[in-house]
Amino acid sequence: MARGKNYRASVEKVDRLKAYSLIEAIQLVKDTSFAKFDATLDIAINLGVDPRHADQNVRGATPLPHGLGKTIRIVVFAKGEKATEAGDLDVEFVGGDDLADKIQGGWMEFDAVIATPDMMAVVGKLGRVLGPRGLMPNPKLGTVTFDVVKAVNELKAGRTEFRVDKAGIVHAPVGKLSFEGNKLADNINAVVTDLLKLKPSTSKGTYLQKLSISSTMSPSVKVDTAGYKA
Repeated sequence: MARGKNYRASVEKVDRLKAYSLIEAIQLVKDTSFAKFDATLDIAINLGVDPRHADQNVRGATPLPHGLGKTIRIVVFAKGEKATEAGDLDVEFVGGDDLADKIQGGWMEFDAVIATPDMMAVVGKLGRVLGPRGLMPNPKLGTVTFDVVKAVNELKAGRTEFRVDKAGIVHAPVGKLSFEGNKLADNINAVVTDLLKLKPSTSKGTYLQKLSISSTMSPSVKVDTAGYKA
């Protein structure tokens, strides 16, 4: 009941018809959040695409200028020189068949998986385990690569992954509410910039249709998109 009252009080502070400037919107989410923990700020972006068409299935990953505010545990599928490179980095485990067996046995103490292209035959056997959790390495996300050092460093520094859903909406976390407003704005702008670059050539009409932000426990606040150009 208390949460319901808190939420209603927060909603009343937001003009649902107004599109706020990005900085205003961020501050409003901060002011209306009633979480007793450091909540995550999320963005929701409505795109003018039809995800039923493969060429309009927008997907990518953005390294965030100020990170996500959390520690990422990484495992790497690699062999030879690349395994040695990965072993010198701050990762949870590096391996091949031994790592696959460990995961098949139920070990899931990691948040991200990187694999070199020559290890995808091994990783492919874990599709039923990693796929539903969104952990399968993917070239479009930069997690299938021979540049293991770059991939690990980007994940450690903090990046957000996104994929348009069936309704044509992209959802992505962009940091913690404890971040300064301008840092959250930088992170959001980085994601929007990448999304604009990924505009499908077959997308017609307005591409960036609506942008809103919210935290784990706050109402959604609409952001003015006039400053963004596809």
